[in-house]
Amino acid sequence: MELFSLSLDLTNSIILGIVSVLVIYWFWLKPRGTSSSSSSNSTMSLIKPAKPLNELSAKPSGVAHEGSFVDRMIHSGKTMVVFYGSQTGTAEEFGQRIAKQAKRYGISATVCDPEECDMEELQRLTTIDKHIALFCLATYGEGDPTDNAQEFYEWLREDGRELNNLHYAVFGLGNKTYEHYNAVGKYVDKRLEEIGGVRMCEVGLGDDDGNIEDDFMAWTTVFWENVCQKYELVINADGTSMRQYKLVDGPFPPETVFTGEIGRLKSYERQKPPYDLRNPYLAPVLASRELFEKGCTRSCLHLELDISNTRIKYEAGDHVAVFPSNDEALVNRIGELLNVNLDEVISLVNVDEDAQKKTPFPCPCSYRTALTYYLDITSVLNTQVLKEIAQYAINEDEKAILTLMGSYSEEGKIKYKEWVLDSYRSLVHVLEDLPSLKPPLDHLCELLPRLHPRYYSISSSPKVHPTCVHVTAVVVHYKTPTNRFAKGVATNCFKELHNKHQVLEISENPPENGCHVPGRFPIYIRKSTFRLPFKFQTPIIMIGPGTGLAPFRGFIQERHFYKTQNKPVGETILYYGCRNQAEDYLYRDELKYFVDEQILELYVAFSRDQEQKIYVTHLLRQHGEKLWKLIKEQNASVYVCGDAKNMARDVHSILIDIAQAHGDMTAERASAFVKELTQKGRYSQDVWS
Repeated sequence: MELFSLSLDLTNSIILGIVSVLVIYWFWLKPRGTSSSSSSNSTMSLIKPAKPLNELSAKPSGVAHEGSFVDRMIHSGKTMVVFYGSQTGTAEEFGQRIAKQAKRYGISATVCDPEECDMEELQRLTTIDKHIALFCLATYGEGDPTDNAQEFYEWLREDGRELNNLHYAVFGLGNKTYEHYNAVGKYVDKRLEEIGGVRMCEVGLGDDDGNIEDDFMAWTTVFWENVCQKYELVINADGTSMRQYKLVDGPFPPETVFTGEIGRLKSYERQKPPYDLRNPYLAPVLASRELFEKGCTRSCLHLELDISNTRIKYEAGDHVAVFPSNDEALVNRIGELLNVNLDEVISLVNVDEDAQKKTPFPCPCSYRTALTYYLDITSVLNTQVLKEIAQYAINEDEKAILTLMGSYSEEGKIKYKEWVLDSYRSLVHVLEDLPSLKPPLDHLCELLPRLHPRYYSISSSPKVHPTCVHVTAVVVHYKTPTNRFAKGVATNCFKELHNKHQVLEISENPPENGCHVPGRFPIYIRKSTFRLPFKFQTPIIMIGPGTGLAPFRGFIQERHFYKTQNKPVGETILYYGCRNQAEDYLYRDELKYFVDEQILELYVAFSRDQEQKIYVTHLLRQHGEKLWKLIKEQNASVYVCGDAKNMARDVHSILIDIAQAHGDMTAERASAFVKELTQKGRYSQDVWS
């Protein structure tokens, strides 16, 4: 009887379990097709967790064009699409500005990230009357596309592509100090024409080493003239500011408010790999120390960031991206000048319901959060911002100067260069010097560019420091022509934390550093092609004055590691330079140790320790014959890290001279030889301007 009862109970349990599974499937897992009843959809909407405003979109019901930028354009009556390839945010900013300018010509434009679009649909764009496809594309690294434009670039290079009658224009962003100046913009412009596109305007070439703002404004003037001529359009002479985002007031539930997260809400409270640009890791700072000697008026810091138990991997030569925060004093000063409660929580929502970008930064958040973590408040203001905020100046003289600088007239360009660029006036400086200017803070938040991560060459090797990333950074701090002090955003975050470490002697409870979470910085690893040779025996020649030493410290650590493993390691030669041996000689004791270990051959140039300045380039010329034998006979790899404008250019010229002098080559053949080294991966540069 007990056995029968037990069997019955077991049977009932099984039946009950099956019924439960069916109920759960029906209410939770069953796919909802068009045949689903309205009551079922209502039930589902009730049990969904609340989303923050930046994840909500006020799209009409029944929209079937979520993944199609062309369908979105047709649905919202747009005729122009602007794609951006951006690494630091400038190309995206220019794209947004062009889309805004389009309104003055009666054109409705959308701005898109090519990484989030099916670029196969470009051909469908030609079905839209008076269409325009505009590309704002930055060139990064060794003539490479930016991360978000990589897939589009590779797609465009494939055989068989056809974009017949696609009306297009390209504005490239580059730097003339680099060998592959604006290579991506030039290629895309040429390739689009090859596969049937119709060029609306000659390719624009912005030079970040000069005045890229001027280059951009000059090009857009010609571009709009061509568009008006082709499509018989007339500019709206009114010139009234047209807002891209509308202010949405609270209150907002606290659980929906961003507090500095880059991507996912509450991501800093619940950290989950993988870590990348949209999901950085909050790395604890294990140690920091000053690298310059006492008495030196400058500062260079060594930081060690903990990546243990994160699954984060890096290689010697990679970069670490650090998301900084703005100086608290500057943020508070903006609140004072505009008489705004910075702790008020707001949200800015795109007035275009079909726009790909719903908010300019994570919303809702407080003004303080936006100004601290999301907006660039330290760079000089561009002409577009000055033009937009001129309307808020009460004093007519102040309004006139802002209007002039935003007009792009010859007089305006001269005034802008003198009053903004040469004087390095940022937002706070402009507000202080034009006291009647009181723009609404929500409008400023719309206009200011995003605060982007800063990239540093990692100065350690994972073979020696697998759970730690080292950073070597000079603290940026200088006096401007208006007798104000300008500070580097990230390096002064480092300095602030280092100072507190010094006071507390790196206590077990790290002090607050004002950057997201006490004692931590949001980071991710950006992969690089700056790599050691695959074979340990291959000789390497490293040229890195100043903080250009950073990646080579990792290279040397790695070569030393392999030597301790009894691996055959080739010659490891470093050309390093600094101003004074007694002041700014970085990692002096470490380098001496590696020399004593017979892993490193070191040559140092101290530029200001004697009357006649000596740089690493002088040493390279002196050692021309030795270097030629290493490169030509032993297949040595050459690495350069540091200043692109002068040092890297000089090194490139010296290598050509060495090939001529010791390789018995003509200038043309020597130049081709050095180019071949680059193509074979034997001549690599990690440089900045």
